[in-house]
Amino acid sequence: MDLNTIWFLLIGVLIAGYAILDGFDLGVGTLHLFTRDETERRVMMNAIAPVWDGNEVWLLTGGGALFAAFPAVYATVFSGFYLAFVLLLVALIFRAVSFEFRAKVDSPGWRRAWDIAFGLGSFVPALLYGVAVGNVLRGLELDAMRSPTTSFLGLLNPYALLVGLLGLAMFVLHGATYLAMKTEGTLQERARHWASWGWVVFIGLYAVTTVASYIAAPVLFERWFARPLTWLLFALLLASCVAGPMAVRAARFGRGFLASALATVSIIALAAEGLYPRLVPARPDPAASLTIYNASSTPYTLRVMLVIALIGMPFVVAYTVWIYRTFRGKTVLTAESY
Repeated sequence: MDLNTIWFLLIGVLIAGYAILDGFDLGVGTLHLFTRDETERRVMMNAIAPVWDGNEVWLLTGGGALFAAFPAVYATVFSGFYLAFVLLLVALIFRAVSFEFRAKVDSPGWRRAWDIAFGLGSFVPALLYGVAVGNVLRGLELDAMRSPTTSFLGLLNPYALLVGLLGLAMFVLHGATYLAMKTEGTLQERARHWASWGWVVFIGLYAVTTVASYIAAPVLFERWFARPLTWLLFALLLASCVAGPMAVRAARFGRGFLASALATVSIIALAAEGLYPRLVPARPDPAASLTIYNASSTPYTLRVMLVIALIGMPFVVAYTVWIYRTFRGKTVLTAESY
């Protein structure tokens, strides 16, 4: 295994870590749009309030790692998705600000406005992340300078939107399971209902997306079934899709949360395996694709960054474990709560 492959795996780990951790934040925020009781809204916000900003560290780390290890990919993706990323950034800003501003004025209209900002600030990123992934899996149209030529509206093609809906369903399912684990009473029952239907929608969308992927991006399936890892990942995904609904039905929400996390990891790993060694497939000429070899930094840079990552990542993991242990248990509203 060379340095390029190691960095491909490390970036995949960071993306999967972000999807698992901030994924349930985005799911809870999206479900917040469908909650009308003031107390329940507060419980939902406070269920993720201690951890959401720490979860986003994984996104920042992943972006920094991509810039350091594969700068050409970073430049291509960020220039091609520029308007989409601006919209994403605005949504994330409103989501963050809503935590602090919601309770500043004692007015139902004020709170409702920030509730909508919080919900849309979660829904839009949850959808756009999937749309971005869908466009990468499908392949980008690149010019001679490896710059994307697709317009913003062109990024909203049917396949990318389908992958976006799959990502949204995955996050909502994950968020509903987390919410059921952190709450009690009526809200817990509603979260349980959301999680049960979430599994149905997620499994259905995954089946449709797999067929669509075979049509829109056949390059992803070139060597899938020749690799034992593919079968292992499919087995993990299948086990998660069986164990998850059973755990939710039995009110074993901790196990249900683990199952939805494993399903998330499985899907990301299957997509990564289909892409490897490509990072950005090119359309219509696959030979112009950006790979882990023609888009990477120098070997010296990869070695230095690997040392930094091996030193820094244990601190990120340790902090994440500590914060979740500190705030484990059911969400309880206090005078200091949002």
